[in-house]
Amino acid sequence: MEYDDVVLGRRSIRGYKPDPVPRALIEEVLQIAMRAPSSMNTQPWNFYIITGEPLDRIRQGNTERMVAGVPQSREFRTGEAFAGHHRDRQIGVAKQLFSAMGIERDDKEMRQDWVLRGFRQFDAPVCVIVTYDKELASSDDTAFDCGAVATALVNAAWSRGLGTVINSQGIMQSPVVREHAGIADNQVIMKSIALGWPDETFPANAVVSERRDVADAAVFVGF
Repeated sequence: MEYDDVVLGRRSIRGYKPDPVPRALIEEVLQIAMRAPSSMNTQPWNFYIITGEPLDRIRQGNTERMVAGVPQSREFRTGEAFAGHHRDRQIGVAKQLFSAMGIERDDKEMRQDWVLRGFRQFDAPVCVIVTYDKELASSDDTAFDCGAVATALVNAAWSRGLGTVINSQGIMQSPVVREHAGIADNQVIMKSIALGWPDETFPANAVVSERRDVADAAVFVGF
């Protein structure tokens, strides 16, 4: 693919085929992703790639604890709830997804099922957990760098026919993730990325989220 085709064509994939993804292909994607820039070449990221029975155990534990009302334990700062135009954009994409899936506003059962899909990493055959070195946790550059490598990862995957969706629901219960993924104590869990072959029959996969215009986002000075 041409670069523009990758960036403009990529979509967040929330429905996957059960087909396994070869380890060699994932390593290839990671090798490309790790060319992402980082502050003073610190490269703070690490990746835990999970599939099969360990991933099933994470899904089960994550879902059971959330349904039971166990408070979420994400390890990175979440901040306050979105408000204003940020909240409007959050609601906007939710409306797009619910419309595609035929989920009505008052259908609590279907809405709950949708939420639980997120806790299960959208039933993807692979989950990539992005972590960063705890000794760099006080640096805002670290989170910025992890965002850069995550962007590079999802684009590299898309260029090879793989779908992804970056999500936080899959790591809501960090003790479960740590136990079954064997995450080292010197790592902070940042994000999870569901990865696999897109199921093109899954309605939500056709959703293209709206983006701001350049004129709305950019300020040009001296031009």
